[in-house]
Amino acid sequence: MPLPNIVFILTDDQGAWALGRETPEIITPNIDRLAEEGVYFRNFFCASPVCSPARCSIVTGRLPSAHGVHDWLRSGNVDINAVPEAMRPFLPDDRVAVDYLAGMPSVFDALRAAGYRMGLVGKWHMGDSMRPRPGFDEWTALLRGGCQYKHADVCVGGRPQFIDQYVTDFFTDNAVRFIDSRPREPFLLSLHYTAPHTPWGHEQHREDILRLYDDCPFACHPFQPLHPDQVSTCEVGDTEERRRYLLKGYYAAITAVDEGVGRVMEALRRGGLDENTLVVFSGDNGMNLGQHGIWGKGNGTWPMNMFDTSVKVPFIVWGPKLTRRGAVVDNLISHYDILPTLRDYLGQSAGADEKLPGESFLKELTEGRGPIDRRLCILDEYGPVRMIRSRTHKLVWEGLRGGHQLYDLLADPNETVNHFGESAYAAVQRSLQAELEQAFLEYTQPPFSGAKANPTGSGQLGPITREGEAVFHPEISHFRERRTEPY
Repeated sequence: MPLPNIVFILTDDQGAWALGRETPEIITPNIDRLAEEGVYFRNFFCASPVCSPARCSIVTGRLPSAHGVHDWLRSGNVDINAVPEAMRPFLPDDRVAVDYLAGMPSVFDALRAAGYRMGLVGKWHMGDSMRPRPGFDEWTALLRGGCQYKHADVCVGGRPQFIDQYVTDFFTDNAVRFIDSRPREPFLLSLHYTAPHTPWGHEQHREDILRLYDDCPFACHPFQPLHPDQVSTCEVGDTEERRRYLLKGYYAAITAVDEGVGRVMEALRRGGLDENTLVVFSGDNGMNLGQHGIWGKGNGTWPMNMFDTSVKVPFIVWGPKLTRRGAVVDNLISHYDILPTLRDYLGQSAGADEKLPGESFLKELTEGRGPIDRRLCILDEYGPVRMIRSRTHKLVWEGLRGGHQLYDLLADPNETVNHFGESAYAAVQRSLQAELEQAFLEYTQPPFSGAKANPTGSGQLGPITREGEAVFHPEISHFRERRTEPY
């Protein structure tokens, strides 16, 4: 059987809860159909609860302490001299383009070696957005990490420009065009929507989709008082009226993506490609819209948080003749497992000196297996804030501040009671702490360790060249100070 085509759809700031099958208020019939017909993963995790580090871990299979990106990339996205004057105010911290993943083996290398034709449409945000990653034949990329939905800055065919089409539809149009071109080789289409990332103001989104939520009660996440550590890295629903307004914008952004997914699937069917195509759908990191009183992801608070709502993402694999139909997987799996799974599928091996934390989940896709205890528990990090999670417990280690947390996930799945330091949990605390320390000792690659890094949630300004280097924007703006960040 020939190698399958792969369509990898990645959304931005979509929590695992933000699908119609999990939150019925959200209208996502096409994505829900993918889950019903494909393999749906209930417990899938990002490697860092913020976009750039998470995306770099998807691509390389490495923890942030092995690729060196520990915050969203505020700088290094473009060479400022290569963009028109009118665009430069939107890129105030960019000077030169930086390839943050230079020299690191990736999923794209594995696909190129297998003979795939590759195209990227959408958000890159791993540095040097204007220049195609080696092996890509087509490249239509967002210049930075976020954008206005109706006045986005993108690079098309090497030319930076503003587009005034609704950006979600623009990305969908380009994805459909790529599919309709019918490449002779097996292809990878990496379709990276910026939705449902902020802004959520209604002027940013399509009126026809917003109207679908006119009568929505928005009862799924009742209003909660703001978390005391809330910071101004995100739009915040600090009143009931504001909460409902922002949820309507967020939901509309997701429904626009769902419409795009439907159009992509129709293009595959129209071209007779659906029976030999794998469609993978995921979010880059989780998201809180009032859960725990937080608005935002990991950097919605200072210090950063590692709640499941911040680190769990939707993950679906669809392929009628390639995967199990209608399967639901409960095993704990992470984005850093994608590269080992792809290599397993393609019959490739890792380099002799390459050490990665991930494990193949190919059996979950093709054969099925019951609950398993992984060789390594799920790991997440955001600078010195690190998390290790098993099926039953979670340890959050705040390496600089010392606000450690231990949650009993069976008794307290909403993570409301911190048991760190309690004698009844001493044994599980010691076990998780030892495994956390050993994992980062094994998989960290100097000088990229996050143990002494101090990201603030306000962005990374350059590559790390020595451990503990100050390459992060210094601002920490607590929401109670009533200051807002544009990103």
